[in-house]
Amino acid sequence: MQDYDEVTAFLGHWGHFQQSVFFLLCASVLPNGFGSFSLIFLTDIPRHHCLVPDINLTEDWHQAIIPMEMVNGKLELSRCRRYRLDVVKNLSAQGYIPGQDVNLTNLEQEGCVDGWSYSKDIYKSTIVSEFDLVCSEEWKQPFTSTVYFMGVLVGSFFSGQLSDRLIPESPRWLLSQGRVEEAENIVKYAAKKNKVEAPQVIFDDYDSPADKTQANERHSIFSLLRTANIRNTSIILCLVWFTLSTGYFGLSLNTSRLHADPFISCFISAAVEVPAYITSWLALQYLPRRLAVVSILLLGGVSLYFIQLVPHGLSYLSITLEMVGKFGITTGTALMFVYTAELFPTVLRNTATGMCTTVSRVGSCIAPFLLKLSQYFKYLPYITLGTLAVVSAFATVFLPESFGRPLPQTIEQMHKRERMKCPFITRKGHSKHVKIFESRL
Repeated sequence: MQDYDEVTAFLGHWGHFQQSVFFLLCASVLPNGFGSFSLIFLTDIPRHHCLVPDINLTEDWHQAIIPMEMVNGKLELSRCRRYRLDVVKNLSAQGYIPGQDVNLTNLEQEGCVDGWSYSKDIYKSTIVSEFDLVCSEEWKQPFTSTVYFMGVLVGSFFSGQLSDRLIPESPRWLLSQGRVEEAENIVKYAAKKNKVEAPQVIFDDYDSPADKTQANERHSIFSLLRTANIRNTSIILCLVWFTLSTGYFGLSLNTSRLHADPFISCFISAAVEVPAYITSWLALQYLPRRLAVVSILLLGGVSLYFIQLVPHGLSYLSITLEMVGKFGITTGTALMFVYTAELFPTVLRNTATGMCTTVSRVGSCIAPFLLKLSQYFKYLPYITLGTLAVVSAFATVFLPESFGRPLPQTIEQMHKRERMKCPFITRKGHSKHVKIFESRL
């Protein structure tokens, strides 16, 4: 079989055809950010407390009717409780002063039976204030984000079909399916767009019997589990993609809590992604894939671990560490798109990438609820994400290296790629070196 890259070298690397496909893909991606990250503002929880109806109370009781609670080491007005209104009204009418004549700790409390009062310092309204998604209904706030991401998961199946109509099919994939004539037509069209002359016959020996056998073989998601080599690679990649998606959306949806002004927070969080994507581009150009992914996952995971060690007075250091964590996870996400595509042969490349992105969508669905773990322990979301990142980094060590190597076109070529092995576990051919090592001991 001819080498695809050599056969199509006459097209050039960055002609008008490649540019048009690239910018069409970019145009399809740009609107996605608006939909996903509008959730940061739409689902934000304004400061709130129980609504106190307009009744005859003294000024002291108006200020004291909402009890104080300790939240993350700070005293704050309770969000879900108030002192019983009928009791407070009676005490106010008798002239008792709260905290002086009445011990508030012994006063009976009740829920927000009259609703809530929401701060409008930042937002006029969010879905939280519109539908009272607080206290016992607070679980619905992250659930709205999860429903959105579930829609993205389902929609990806349909958008994949539409993409075949915003983009031309991959000639490499068509060849793997034995559709040589269609592949030639696309390459000739690309040559015309690039203003270069294409050979009369481009793929003249892609119709060999071996290729026909492979083309007639049907591949599905179950093909990713058929052999130990492909199965292990698929499982590790799914773990890494799940980790990156959970971390990316978890840290992104946590943006409004970085700073008192959520708009400044959103700017900081978005600005971090610019150097992250530049770094990923440089890493793809010059660094081995495995080394780059392992390093960036460890950077992200360790920085998230360190957040719990920061003293309360150094909030900006916590924000810096969180942004370093997002930098690492964002860079890793960009790297994994290329790394995944390079590991699998043409006949499985789309299937493998689709499976990994589907698993990643599961992570994005979980991310909104992951942030709610902070109600039990402030740093639990960061510890969870850090642990996932470190575990994924160690798992990535066992993936094959693909940097500087041609893309595998068949499953057999994928099997030939070596994984990282322990230096003390050697093949039979290396027994001589083992004996020399033992003799020196």
